[in-house]
Amino acid sequence: MSLDLRKIPEAVADFFILCEANSTNQIKAIADFVEDEVQKQTDESPYKHEGYTGQQWIIVDYVNVVVHVFQPETRKFYNLEEMWSDAERMEHLG
Repeated sequence: MSLDLRKIPEAVADFFILCEANSTNQIKAIADFVEDEVQKQTDESPYKHEGYTGQQWIIVDYVNVVVHVFQPETRKFYNLEEMWSDAERMEHLG
């Protein structure tokens, strides 16, 4: 899912990309894939990334676009979709 935050003045980014995986290995693999693909496609490295130690929620931050990779329980607990409920949402399957 993506959240378009551009019309929300207090938003910290233009877009949030939210996805989840069922294991810490999957979470790390998705975050690594995002970094590798963005590097290949745009030659851009993330401004920062967080969560690689605990791997319950990894954030890959490109300033205007922030990718959140969660375990299902962590995603449900933080509920970013509700926190940013004014944002336009788009579902992405795949």
